[in-house]
Amino acid sequence: MRQAEFEAITSAPIEEIVELYKAADWWQESPESREIIPGMIRGSFCFMVARSLDGRIIGMARVISDGHSDAYIQDVVVLDSYRGQGIGRELVRRLTQFCVERKIPWIGLVAEPGTQGLYEELGYGPLVGYQPMLYGKR
Repeated sequence: MRQAEFEAITSAPIEEIVELYKAADWWQESPESREIIPGMIRGSFCFMVARSLDGRIIGMARVISDGHSDAYIQDVVVLDSYRGQGIGRELVRRLTQFCVERKIPWIGLVAEPGTQGLYEELGYGPLVGYQPMLYGKR
């Protein structure tokens, strides 16, 4: 892994976060889309970034939780030029540890097809008997 610094944040340059969402092909531009980013970062139980040695944000992941019973890790993404170096794995490992230290008993995530191996290496497994659901999608 190239050297990267990891940090839990409460704010970030909007364009750097947009660049990450675009890298994952999760970004849909709209007049409101950039406006929600600051609240999304502040409203996360933990929003963690990976920075290159020059301070640029090159990866992110966040936890959504009430802080007591359940936690969901989501939005795990690393810029293309930094992928394959363990940065995403380290983001998930650190967020998992963040939740474990707070004694949250249920930590889940939804893995994109083909990424299950990464999460299995970190102790995650299939949620047998359950089907992920998404409102408004058919």
